[in-house]
Amino acid sequence: MKRIFLAALCILLLATGFGQIAQAGQAARTVQNPSTHPLWLQRANIYEVNIRQYTRQGTFNAFAKHLDRLKAMGVEILWFMPINPISKVDRKGTLGSYYAVSDYTAVNPEFGTLKDFQQLVTTAHIKGFKVILDWVPNHTGADHRWLKTHPDFYRKDSTGKAAIPYDWTDTRQLDYDNPEMRDSMIASMQYWIRKADIDGFRCDVAWNVPGDFWKTCIARLQKIKPLFMLAEGDKPYLAENGFDALYPWDMFHMMVKVAKGERPAFALDSVLDQYNAIYPKGTLEMYFTSNHDENSWNGADYQTFPGAAHAPFAVLTQTLPATIPLIYSGQEEPVLRALPFFEKDSIKFQAFKRASFYKTLLALRKRDPALDADASFKKLTVGDSKAVYAFVREKGQHRVLVVLNLGPRTQRVKIDQHWSSARDVFTGRIIKVTGGEWTLGPWGYRVLEY
Repeated sequence: MKRIFLAALCILLLATGFGQIAQAGQAARTVQNPSTHPLWLQRANIYEVNIRQYTRQGTFNAFAKHLDRLKAMGVEILWFMPINPISKVDRKGTLGSYYAVSDYTAVNPEFGTLKDFQQLVTTAHIKGFKVILDWVPNHTGADHRWLKTHPDFYRKDSTGKAAIPYDWTDTRQLDYDNPEMRDSMIASMQYWIRKADIDGFRCDVAWNVPGDFWKTCIARLQKIKPLFMLAEGDKPYLAENGFDALYPWDMFHMMVKVAKGERPAFALDSVLDQYNAIYPKGTLEMYFTSNHDENSWNGADYQTFPGAAHAPFAVLTQTLPATIPLIYSGQEEPVLRALPFFEKDSIKFQAFKRASFYKTLLALRKRDPALDADASFKKLTVGDSKAVYAFVREKGQHRVLVVLNLGPRTQRVKIDQHWSSARDVFTGRIIKVTGGEWTLGPWGYRVLEY
């Protein structure tokens, strides 16, 4: 669900002064991420699966027919939006929200059975995928069984009823001051690891759940098997307490502003500097141009990065340092509409106009160590910095040069890097780099591999 943006850094800036924040940032960079990333996360990528909308049937079995296509495209981690039953009390729309869960250890019958999901995970594993589940720990649906069996698991409003978080009227707020509730939540998550052999969780509204819970929870889950833990949130405490990756909301919002012409391309640097300052070393960022929230509520990517503007920003999400990039259901088609959140509106896969584009980027990430999370990142000035964003990623003898035109006007680019020549990732041609002068059309991009 959509997070409520808290400008904590700005508040801290006003309270302490820039010099003190800079010192705090230097200290943060020396902190090691307490979690150890699974080896298979190296240069990995995520594909978010919206089961309801993915096929006409909207079932696990129907989605399974797409596994070979996604594997050929280079997808590695499948993130399934919540598969649990949806509450009927205070339900929004006809089908309700995925995020109003009525039972943590059951399967939404609209999608199939537990056996169907188990078979899907087994098949995905055989084909080389990892599978993570979307988990909703902050709240339950308005008729979750705990409301009757354990009413003390919930926070209360002024009338003594289970509280409603924010304006999410189809849900009820859980109380993390209750130790039994905490244990029950962890047990429910353990159930899916043991029962379906999943490989991790994307945790919804993780930013509103206490850090000490996450520290205990993640440690207990990791005892079963190495897991990938993704937090919907951007607060440093999430990484400090065991999450592998966070949501880079500030970068996404800045990319949208750059695409609209509201900020220059070099404004992206300030966000990267901020991340370097506040996050523990080793923290990954799930960069994206769309996801289920941004698509349904804000028209991403067809409105936020309209037309050809999508391409250079998608390249950016795949090549920035410490990225584990996301592709949302239908972006490879592309789907150029908002998928309803509470109703059925099936994706029609037929053109796959972006599939080759994504396949090229995912293949580059897979083969080139220059895109490792710990590979160096060096910003370059190769043209008008208000529109052109360029950088080199490097590790050992491996180098990747990325040059992006993040604007609607043609830009001239001159490269002074001492490479002599390199391979253009998208055309396969060997081209001269040193002293080369290029023209990048509106929203143009070039990725060179040495």
